[in-house]
Amino acid sequence: MPLSLEESLRAIAAAQAQAQKIGIRVSVAVVDEGGFLVALLRMDGAPPLSPQIAEAKASGTALTLREGEQMGEMYRDRPGFFGVVSKLTRVPPVPGPGSRLARKEGRVLGALGASGGKPEQDVECVDAGLRAIGL
Repeated sequence: MPLSLEESLRAIAAAQAQAQKIGIRVSVAVVDEGGFLVALLRMDGAPPLSPQIAEAKASGTALTLREGEQMGEMYRDRPGFFGVVSKLTRVPPVPGPGSRLARKEGRVLGALGASGGKPEQDVECVDAGLRAIGL
């Protein structure tokens, strides 16, 4: 079963609380295992493009079954793959830090993506979101 709306909103709240704690403003997206949006929130003052990037990070992670950093490596090795995938998916994947798979007992439930901070800050935020829902 994918992440529920309640879990998604709790994860986003925790991710945004972490962003506030470290002094940044982010958008955070949660998608289901098929890469479809469950919830997306943009903090006041987060960059205007950050909601689209957060969703694209999360969606790409869910669809490739790879964390953001692994997607970045894959992009460097196989950029043509991303060119094709970008045409096949509703949201083109954005490879790189800032997205994580939501897994429980070996099953992928979806993914979280954040955008608005430095790459390592985005990672810190999505990790906080996953911890908040016990993943």
